[in-house]
Amino acid sequence: MFASSVLLAEKYDFMSEKFKLAYEFLRRKDLAELPVGEIVLSPDVTARVQEYNTKLPEDAKFESHEKMIDIQYVVSGQEFFGLAPRDSLKVLEPYNEGKDMTFYHDPPMYGSLLLPAGSFIVVVPEEAHKPACVVGSSAPVKKILMKVRI
Repeated sequence: MFASSVLLAEKYDFMSEKFKLAYEFLRRKDLAELPVGEIVLSPDVTARVQEYNTKLPEDAKFESHEKMIDIQYVVSGQEFFGLAPRDSLKVLEPYNEGKDMTFYHDPPMYGSLLLPAGSFIVVVPEEAHKPACVVGSSAPVKKILMKVRI
């Protein structure tokens, strides 16, 4: 599934060479064996291999980025993933340029998505997201977080 605003689909070229490089990486057969860490694929594309236990939604924060688009791919496990338009949220922690991240207060209502193993979501700067949340109870997840420079 790929869900976004038609205006954002026109703004970002989700089939540019940068995205094709990221998608090609995610088709590797050895993703489950990759160690935690960062793999630089090009000056504009990196893969961050992550392992963590999911957390309660109240312990996670909505975030957004200015310089990077996230492609979040679940290798194993599953997680609840919150989504909200960035412009509808109140800032909790102002933009940190070094981390390319702004954190937000939870809105009263927001969308959500279940990301099971083998699925991914593409998140652009206009879309705040709350990843790594529990489905039922806390469980381990292995994820590849692709960062694609705008």
